[in-house]
Amino acid sequence: MQQVSDSSQSPGYDPAPTSSRALIVDRIRSAGTLSRVELTQLTGLKAPSVTAVVRRLIDDGLVAETGRGTSTSIGGKPRTLLQIRAAARYVVGVHLSEDHLTYVLVDYAGGVVARWRRDGPGDESDPEDVVARVAVETRELIARSGVDPALVLGLGFVCPGPLIRNRGVTSAPPSMTRWVGFPIRNRLEELLGMPALLENDATAAAAGTRLTTSHDVSVMAALFMSEGIGSGLRLNGNVYQGAHGNAGEVGHICVQIGGPRCWCGGTGCLEALAGPAAVVAKARAAGLDLGSHRHSGVAAFSAIARLALSGDSRAEAIIRDSAAWIALGAQTIANMYDVQLLVLTGPAFAVAGTIYLPILQERILSSVFGRSVGTEVVLDERGHDAAAIGAALMMLKSDHALSA
Repeated sequence: MQQVSDSSQSPGYDPAPTSSRALIVDRIRSAGTLSRVELTQLTGLKAPSVTAVVRRLIDDGLVAETGRGTSTSIGGKPRTLLQIRAAARYVVGVHLSEDHLTYVLVDYAGGVVARWRRDGPGDESDPEDVVARVAVETRELIARSGVDPALVLGLGFVCPGPLIRNRGVTSAPPSMTRWVGFPIRNRLEELLGMPALLENDATAAAAGTRLTTSHDVSVMAALFMSEGIGSGLRLNGNVYQGAHGNAGEVGHICVQIGGPRCWCGGTGCLEALAGPAAVVAKARAAGLDLGSHRHSGVAAFSAIARLALSGDSRAEAIIRDSAAWIALGAQTIANMYDVQLLVLTGPAFAVAGTIYLPILQERILSSVFGRSVGTEVVLDERGHDAAAIGAALMMLKSDHALSA
């Protein structure tokens, strides 16, 4: 595992933990199994310090010895391997969107042990009512899983940005205007009696995306599409969040001067031209039958995508036009951050990703930058749940969990 350079310690970078205990837990979790010697090499800690911390982790039931590894010297003694005890602790991740509330329960090793998707609150629900519902359904998820609530360290909650990390939403799309200024994190902690984190959904998706590639990846970006469009950047396994938690708002880059007005106040934004709401508006203008979906969220977008996939030429043309615009955003991300891997994730790509994927691949590989570095573009196999999983994993790497 690569060390993080000093330049990564800038505001907004979510680095590897700095306390000895937290650092060792994080390294073992990331690798799966490690020996004490390997931990000494990877962390830069003194061997006696590693030994002492590991002993305390074993005594606390968080780490276990699990067999022997091969020796690195001829005739040397095989090294004892260490592994996180997955059932030692748990965290919950929740992704709020207009159409869905997605819950996951993640164990101490980072594995998903339970997931639950519920209908979303729509665009008219009071935030207080929604947060109260989240508290009730979180307890129900834990109870259904059979996990002892005392072992749950906390909850990560993610929603569309922009927001100020762990404080609240600062501005919002039309479906979430009532959330602006609402103290989400504080109310969750009061209702659940456990620590909570509040993060941007696209940033969390970068943490929760599975890397489906055959080679090592140190720089990866997630292009996330739910109600809106965002992105997240992962460097050596750590997520870059920005000064307030809003890094990667690719949906609000201007791709058309004099283009349509966006809810953010700008004009010609990628989201205003090609996001799910824009796709739904174009489909309705074209007379497509979207059934009972009266809003412009992911459910209505998914209905259009299914029409396109079933051969409806009008729906396919609208989706492909959206993909052509979004390909510009994907190319911008790839060029700006020199990424090895770009993953399409989120509920909208989970349905329509097979249409978007080849268009984005062609756009990126048509450029000198894309061809020269061989940027790979793939679909996330768990796009529906990526943001919720990322919320849980970010909670798992927080001070609350790593000092458990």
